[in-house]
Amino acid sequence: MRGGYVVAEWGDPERVDMTFSVTKSFLSTTVGLAFDRGLIRSLDDRVRAYVGPVVLAARPDRSAERVGRAELLHPFDTPHNRTITWDHLLRQTSDWEGTLWGKPEWADRPTGQPAEWTTRPRKAPGSAYEYNDVRVNALALAATSVWRRPLPQVLREQVMDPIGASPTWRWVGYDDSWVLLDGQAVQSVSGGGHWGGGMFISARDMARFGLLTLRRGRWRDRQLLSEEWVRRALTPTPAQTDYGFMNWFLNTDRKRWPSAPATAFAHLGNGTNIVYVDPEHDLVAVVRWIENGAVDGFLQRLLAAVEKP
Repeated sequence: MRGGYVVAEWGDPERVDMTFSVTKSFLSTTVGLAFDRGLIRSLDDRVRAYVGPVVLAARPDRSAERVGRAELLHPFDTPHNRTITWDHLLRQTSDWEGTLWGKPEWADRPTGQPAEWTTRPRKAPGSAYEYNDVRVNALALAATSVWRRPLPQVLREQVMDPIGASPTWRWVGYDDSWVLLDGQAVQSVSGGGHWGGGMFISARDMARFGLLTLRRGRWRDRQLLSEEWVRRALTPTPAQTDYGFMNWFLNTDRKRWPSAPATAFAHLGNGTNIVYVDPEHDLVAVVRWIENGAVDGFLQRLLAAVEKP
């Protein structure tokens, strides 16, 4: 898309497909919507102040399985987790500890010695970056607690419908990620494709979302996301300077994509699925299932074509 118009397309851009960690950009957007509306007063607030005990629920068609089993989850109630802020979760610097939906945080991309996975000292929130989908799912649960309703519903009403997205996208969680909120069973969605779940969406709808972020949260005459939120999302994380909020990957010092401007950014997921956003060229490009090592070569050719007289 150039100047807001589709100028080239190939393949089947209306095909609905898993987009893996581009899901995280939709998740952080629901947090941004809560921030813009004052449901989250400050991103430096501790998340624990917003998340009460979580009552677990079965899938609606399996409600009998939990009869007589009142289970409570306290995802931010360890000494370490009590210090975590929204900003830490958004930047993947929280070092959140625990198990969520049957998945311990140490099981996602484990490093070092197995004996140390559950015993290592915790890093102070904000001091170290670690890409971890269990912690992303903890953010999704926290955001669901703030909104008190399903995040896909929030996203559809406040972003996807206003930008003219199709009705074909789907955002799902896990079979066991159901909680009770105000007497209703709500599925806490996942922030990526690990263990299933995540966002299933077409390239056309991804491009519309990319255009919204290119326009700094504005769609025609409506400011759907505040420009302040977009500015924060594009601010480098001190512990990982090519990362803003999840999943806004930055081109700081042109290290990630040497052929692209330093002001370019992308919503990026495994596959590779990429929504490339280039304010300097008024450009959005969605490329799916491209080899990660081929992305810069693609951008080099794309920008050469754009810059031809």
